[in-house]
Amino acid sequence: MFIRLTKEQQETIIADIQRFFYNNRDEDISEFEAERVFDFIKENIAPHIYNAAISDTKYVVERQYASIEDELAALERPTKLK
Repeated sequence: MFIRLTKEQQETIIADIQRFFYNNRDEDISEFEAERVFDFIKENIAPHIYNAAISDTKYVVERQYASIEDELAALERPTKLK
């Protein structure tokens, strides 16, 4: 999966992973170990989250499009047919 993150974002995530392990598992993991956890998340978990976000976005866009169609139909003027 193609994920673009800045160096600062990656550093923050690595630090968050280290903090999580320390606070929740009483484990002090190295930056290298935290990077491996992050790689696992990117490769195995992130695609599911990404696809769910795309699905949610598709739903919202479809609802907005339907709303626009309704609004445009309401603007139509009757015509006289012969």
